[in-house]
Amino acid sequence: MSDPRRAPGGPDGPGLGHVGPLEIVPPRYGGGSLADVVPSALAVLGVPGAVDLLGLTPRLAGVRRIAVLLVDGLGWYQIPTAAPYAPTLAGLAATVGRPLTAGFPSTTPTSLVSLGAGAAPGPHGVLGFTVRVPGTDRVLNHIEWTGDPEPLRWQPVRTQWERARAAGVAVTVVSRPEYAGSGLTLAANRGGDYRGAAGVDALAATMLAALAAGDGPTLVSGYHPDLDRHGHLSGVDSAPWRLAAAGVDALLARLVDGLPPDAALLVTADHGQLDVPAAHRFDLDTDPRLRDGVRVVSGEPRVRYLHVAPGAADDVVAAWSAVLGPAARVQTRAEAVATGRFGPVPEEHLARVGDVVVTCHGTYAVLASRSEPPAVSRLVAYHGADTAAEMTIPLLVVRG
Repeated sequence: MSDPRRAPGGPDGPGLGHVGPLEIVPPRYGGGSLADVVPSALAVLGVPGAVDLLGLTPRLAGVRRIAVLLVDGLGWYQIPTAAPYAPTLAGLAATVGRPLTAGFPSTTPTSLVSLGAGAAPGPHGVLGFTVRVPGTDRVLNHIEWTGDPEPLRWQPVRTQWERARAAGVAVTVVSRPEYAGSGLTLAANRGGDYRGAAGVDALAATMLAALAAGDGPTLVSGYHPDLDRHGHLSGVDSAPWRLAAAGVDALLARLVDGLPPDAALLVTADHGQLDVPAAHRFDLDTDPRLRDGVRVVSGEPRVRYLHVAPGAADDVVAAWSAVLGPAARVQTRAEAVATGRFGPVPEEHLARVGDVVVTCHGTYAVLASRSEPPAVSRLVAYHGADTAAEMTIPLLVVRG
């Protein structure tokens, strides 16, 4: 398993520096976050009104085709751990890489929509791995979302892919075949031509073919989930995770080698990961002190949203603070939103956040062994909170 004390390699990004992996890192919306990647790419491609928030234009002058690859679970702090199995990745991080931040929570559905919409989580409304549907006791799992709530209403922000297409850019989204048409895909990727590709070889070939097609400005998005999956199931730096890191390296090598002369590749991620030891796991479903006053639980083990009985918020905050102590930060919804971690949250999205928000520190997690599928409690690595290891992600910029 990984050592969370390991520091990242490569150059520093503006204002991030080499902070400790368990230190809190706020999102850097508006010039240093995942949400800024595609708007900056569109500015390079000359899309009217697009703003290059990341300063890519000087490096990418003359580029007419851009591929954006998101590697699920590839945190900046995991790159040194992956380096022995991913030399291409390590070399790119050291020479053409910089750290950005994910949004908050640092979780896949939230990040995928932030990338596609070019927006912080508050405005786009996909505010966690699972959230309560306002006015009900139903918990929506964004990964299993099949269309209810209706995606265009649940996520109202126009995507960057739609914006690019309206400006005459050819847009292709390449991801797993089984994700086509899902609620999350529509929320994050509407506006792009969807092409299914399973595995490293198919993903690389499909992305490169889409990048090379046609003569006009082109934008291709790709998604690779294997590293995150093996981190969850076996732990960061486990044997399966190392094999997945080697697969990421093979993917990067193929994409870099196949870039057309007028193309660029942007590589980023949705979050990092932390192994959570057994001794650092609370279980809200087996501790009556944590269940008292709580009606609905959502979020995920590193960030819990608690929807409470009327008038119970202060008591729930006090009880959870007493039980978890320094293992977590326990706040009311108003307090959590006021920190700006979500970005601006419109009134219609506020109720998706719990009445109480519990953000784990260090390598702690809060399980819900009876409220969630048992597989969640058996995972080795988690993410979602705002430690540097979870929040800090790479941006690698490669020209053809």
